Amino acid sequence: MSSLKETLRKKIEEHRPRTARLIKEFGDVKIGEVTIGQAIGGARGVKCLVTDVSYLDPYEGIRFRGRTIPETFADLPAVKGQAYPSVESFFYYLMTGDIPTAKQANEVVEEFKKRRALPQYVIDILRAAPTDTHPMTLFSQGILAMQRESVFVKRYNEGMNKFDYWEPMYEDVLNLMPKLPVLAAYIYRMKYKADIHIPSDPDLDLGGNFAHQMGIAPPYDDVARMYFILHSDHESGNVSAHTTHLVASALSDAYYSLSAGINGLAGPLHGLANQEVLSWTMKFMDSLGGQEPTEEVISKALWDTLNSGQVIPGYGHAVLRKTDPRYESQREFCLKNLPDYPLFKVISMIYKVAPGVLQEHGKAKNPWPNVDAQSGVIQWYYGLTEWDFYTVLFGIGRALGVLTNITWDRALGYPIERPKSVTTAMLEEFAGIKK
Repeated sequence: MSSLKETLRKKIEEHRPRTARLIKEFGDVKIGEVTIGQAIGGARGVKCLVTDVSYLDPYEGIRFRGRTIPETFADLPAVKGQAYPSVESFFYYLMTGDIPTAKQANEVVEEFKKRRALPQYVIDILRAAPTDTHPMTLFSQGILAMQRESVFVKRYNEGMNKFDYWEPMYEDVLNLMPKLPVLAAYIYRMKYKADIHIPSDPDLDLGGNFAHQMGIAPPYDDVARMYFILHSDHESGNVSAHTTHLVASALSDAYYSLSAGINGLAGPLHGLANQEVLSWTMKFMDSLGGQEPTEEVISKALWDTLNSGQVIPGYGHAVLRKTDPRYESQREFCLKNLPDYPLFKVISMIYKVAPGVLQEHGKAKNPWPNVDAQSGVIQWYYGLTEWDFYTVLFGIGRALGVLTNITWDRALGYPIERPKSVTTAMLEEFAGIKK
């Protein structure tokens, strides 16, 4: 071991107790308008970001432009002959706050169709990557590769009024968003379906065409519409949304900004959670040994999980204090379309039993399921069993919200984000324990 690494190890071991003490004994001490606990703890709960696109209420769940999830689905015009609205109609709604007419929604559908073709050079880049490259890496690379086409960069370099920045940003967003499902489907077919690809269908909307290019029959088209809308936005403080906003605040274009947000989404504490929940649930099913998932059987298995020091993944949320409405929406779909699917029956019984077990256990602030407790089951049922790909699906949906946000950031002239840092020694001085 080099002397540098050994010295660093010693420094880390000396420093950790200082941080731990600050959090445990002085977490509520204020440094300006925030506490030491918030400064060390990832700015949790600090109200310092602005977005009108969505708001997460602890007891009501996500509201898109003021509407709850059920209200959003009910008010947006459905795709003809389908149960769910088009992603394009939702995009119109996120951008404007107005429910589009069927005509207005169809105009966005047609605009997206014109812009969704994937450039050949992006395909060449994907194909040059090692075959074991993670699909999220490929997704991020594909987005970043298209940065050369940024309208914002061209217009900015030519010189323009800052109050007009939103227009080329909007053009970048409209060029990028329709390509994301096409990019994702290409990655999926290249990696998992023998490199056999399905051309776009010019008659289909974004969700329908994605299902078509994935090679998954209806009603997976409605699954795609529902999934992308539900995962579109979650305020500005989550990692993917905040990262996209942060990078865009430097006047980076939509391609740079979204690629950065996608990289944040790839983390196991963020977008990777749905994959981990499904993996845990399937192992949990195996541990039941074929037993019928009764309340008694599931309760015992959950207690065994908690008593072994493990957590029940998919339960709990940083903000919500009730069942995630996104979970409820997907559960309604399952009850209608796959009520007897064994994996869903286990998920359903866990939902019935787990909150009570967690409340009795006493360590969970929120014993209710979040969106990740349900979403992977639907994908698995429709044959999308390559769970490394699940976060790419999340990324397509999340792009709707974050790209809307950075368009509005430029429209309102928000400045570069630049919070102030403090040192550990300064925190100890605030706490009155500086040596």
